[in-house]
Amino acid sequence: MSEGDGAAAAPLMGIAEFEPFVDGLDHPECVACGPNGEIYAGGEAGQIYRVSLTGEVAQIGTTGGFVLGVCLDGDRNVYACDSAHHAVMRVAPDGSASTYSAGAPQRPMVTPNYLVFDAAGNLYVSESGSWQGNDGCVFRVRPGGATEVLSERLSAFPNGMALDAADRYLYVVLSNLPGVARIDLAAGAEPEPQEVVRLERTVPDGLAFDAAGNLYIACYTPDIIYRLAPDGTLATLVDDWTGTILATPTNVAFCGPELRTLVVASLSRWHLTRTRMAIPGQLLRFPRLGAAANEEASAR
Repeated sequence: MSEGDGAAAAPLMGIAEFEPFVDGLDHPECVACGPNGEIYAGGEAGQIYRVSLTGEVAQIGTTGGFVLGVCLDGDRNVYACDSAHHAVMRVAPDGSASTYSAGAPQRPMVTPNYLVFDAAGNLYVSESGSWQGNDGCVFRVRPGGATEVLSERLSAFPNGMALDAADRYLYVVLSNLPGVARIDLAAGAEPEPQEVVRLERTVPDGLAFDAAGNLYIACYTPDIIYRLAPDGTLATLVDDWTGTILATPTNVAFCGPELRTLVVASLSRWHLTRTRMAIPGQLLRFPRLGAAANEEASAR
């Protein structure tokens, strides 16, 4: 476990290496990569945006609520955590929206915040609960929408998540820890969380792995992105003390055809920011859930 020693050293990258490349979005909380490296983001009125690396924007649909985290399957359906609907909504390529999951039978969703697919089509969803309420959890949604509580031990406002390259460990931001923990998905029922890093006096928010196993941690505050190496060494990737380029950098995603473009969402502004990375992003999972699973979800 690291304690934040790297935060005092000089950042690995300067803020001048990051540039806003699209503007006019409605305070994007999340940014996500699609199956071909394309960029998706959400807005505060439920907007689902598709964005090119050259800055063209198309609103492809809406949930009609308030979008937090988003991810995609192999058929380019967008799965969006919607805090107004208290559900994971699915927006099809034609723009139609349906409820994919509203929680487990014994525990409905209240503040679904972020979500990530594994290779088998299981969707992991962080349920943040209430701020400082220590009442969050992590759901697992099986293909088609059947939902169970995976862990109630990750309760300190679970937020952004990422799976390791083997789908073995689920890494979860705990914004009220503050820091990052992980659970072993092969450990059976109610796995014991392991603290990975603690980031005092921050509010961590988003996660992404690169292909070398470095974990990038974006913070709601201060305007910093950290890099945690596989050996536990913590460094500051970039620090925007002015809060203008990386203004509340809630989420990050590796995008583009080679996954070498790191895209940052700025919740406090209207833009996305990008930079070129030496190491590409880790390959994500884009399962094809099939017509039967899609029909089951649409009926919910």
